[in-house]
Amino acid sequence: MVKFDAKLWKAVFLMSFINIMLSVVNVMFKKMLNQGINRMVATTYRLAAGTLFLTPFAIFLERTSLVQYFFLIGLQNTSSTFALAFSNMVPSVTFALALVFRQETLNIKSNTGRAKVLGTMICICGALVLTLYKGTALTQQNAQMQTQTSNSSPTAVTQKWAMGSFMLIISILVWSSWFIIQAKICRIYPCQYTSTTILSFFGVIQSALLSLISERSISMWVVTEKFQVLALLYSGIVGSGLCYVGISWCLQQRGPVFTSSFIPLIQVFAAIFSFFFLHEQIYCGSVIGSMVIIVGLYILLWGKSKENPAPVTKQAPLNLDLEGCGTAPNEPNSTAHPISGK
Repeated sequence: MVKFDAKLWKAVFLMSFINIMLSVVNVMFKKMLNQGINRMVATTYRLAAGTLFLTPFAIFLERTSLVQYFFLIGLQNTSSTFALAFSNMVPSVTFALALVFRQETLNIKSNTGRAKVLGTMICICGALVLTLYKGTALTQQNAQMQTQTSNSSPTAVTQKWAMGSFMLIISILVWSSWFIIQAKICRIYPCQYTSTTILSFFGVIQSALLSLISERSISMWVVTEKFQVLALLYSGIVGSGLCYVGISWCLQQRGPVFTSSFIPLIQVFAAIFSFFFLHEQIYCGSVIGSMVIIVGLYILLWGKSKENPAPVTKQAPLNLDLEGCGTAPNEPNSTAHPISGK
């Protein structure tokens, strides 16, 4: 009889829900970029909203923005569907970095080891398809998108797409590094609200400085449209706040490779939202590349599922009260109230 793992299914449900919320954030950001908002201003406001929202939780419940910067450049020069499909490489890159920093083990002589290597290579091949092959459009453009496309030369469109792809590669490398670093932080400091608040606070400083260096116009900081205000508040409170708290908890429970493996779900939901709300086209290359990446991803996950449970699964769960932050999770006197209530 198969043993029911409540913590595993809670992590699966939480990561699925998080990726739905993050897909909404990315679709909103694409719409704001289309409306002309400065990407660094949007990032600064988003992180500021997340910091202000989480500060009370960090104070009463518990005693890097570079990813967003490069991702938004890539998003502005491509499409939300393409950018999120490209992000499917994150689990494989995270797995490779986890090997380098000894958070994952690899025995190439075993079936699980070969599956993890094969899955990683297939994911990389899928990302190359996304980058090098756009293909025909599977959906029709609306009138506004047709006008924008007709006003742009094929060379300019190709250059924008290449620049966007390059920026997305950088964002993926930085994002994967965050999973590795955050997993180590969670072992030493298992206070998700506080660590996320500190992360957002320094992200605000970093984003504001980058904004001032790139452009010193005061007018770009003025956001008056109702949609943009609501989108920034949502992306800050939910995207940079609650979602990253949940991701930190999953990193603590299941490790970086498991947590990052849910990134492809963002693409599925974002493609649906983008098609219905932004009327973006879906291209053949994105579909083929995404399918290849997802196949490689689940070969990688199959290899991980056959391994013995990693020690990281014994970490303390998400704290929802005043206890659990005074001691490290591996100390015998550590006290925490998990979601499971145990």
